[in-house]
Amino acid sequence: MTPAQLRAFSATVRLGSVKAAAADLAVTEAAVSLHIAHLRRELGDKLFTRTGSGLAFTPGGLRLASRAAQMLGLQDQTVLEVQQAGSGRRLLRVATSSLFAEYAAPGLIELFAGRADDLDVELSVHDPQRFPLLLMERAVDVAIGPRPATVDASMSCTHFLNYQMIAVVGATHPLAARTGPAGVAELREQTWLLGPSAVGRAGIVPSVLRRLQIPEDRQRIFQSHTAAVDEAKHGTGVALAVTFAVSKDLADGDLRQIGGPQLPARGSWNLLALGDREAPPAAAELRRFVTTPRATQAMLRGAGVTAGRFRPAIHVTLWS
Repeated sequence: MTPAQLRAFSATVRLGSVKAAAADLAVTEAAVSLHIAHLRRELGDKLFTRTGSGLAFTPGGLRLASRAAQMLGLQDQTVLEVQQAGSGRRLLRVATSSLFAEYAAPGLIELFAGRADDLDVELSVHDPQRFPLLLMERAVDVAIGPRPATVDASMSCTHFLNYQMIAVVGATHPLAARTGPAGVAELREQTWLLGPSAVGRAGIVPSVLRRLQIPEDRQRIFQSHTAAVDEAKHGTGVALAVTFAVSKDLADGDLRQIGGPQLPARGSWNLLALGDREAPPAAAELRRFVTTPRATQAMLRGAGVTAGRFRPAIHVTLWS
């Protein structure tokens, strides 16, 4: 079997049709069908059949789908490692949740990359629910965010930092004058100013919103958590904020903390990676480093990343 055949099959699995796979790969439907026909002959398995509701995969087809993603990811990783060996540099690809990327990643990446002159770090933001798949496909080397509900036996999960999420309002907001916690009904009536981590189901912010049953029409999503908190300072709504990130605003009186059911909420950040035999050495180095006091201080106090050390993969999301 060839990489081209595996890419054709993998795209068909991912997109649900030969037509969609052909469009994604920028080839003809006949080319995709030919690749799949070769795989069927070589493996002696139909792999999938067409039904009225889409494609129905055989047990062998499902097994190939899993292996194809791993093999293609390994191929990409090998190409990358060969290029790095030729250039004398290493690249560590880190996937993070949007909350960690905004508040804790800059200081951590700056300090970690600064320990090795030959290391670049590429950061990309993803839904934490996709972390295991990204690692299995070798699309990233390390994933940082909330702990997954389940951890595959082939992966390691290292807890390294607890944090607290609080609800804040501006000094002019009606809730700022409360002397006690707000009730659930009152909180549901507020406009909630939220960062991108509110989208999806994994993580502390979606968890708080679900437990309080905040209606979707009361949620405003901003391009960053900082933008949401800045809007809250104007008294236009309630924002969820990481405590260490708004401590100065609370001390200066620009923000007021409000209490209520499920508030404050406590979360944790964890590093997920393949086992040492599968992960690149830099991933194991980062896993050990994140648990050190120096790393904790850098995450809480870091002030940006040096250009050249840190090469971010930029993902743009448009909110309607």
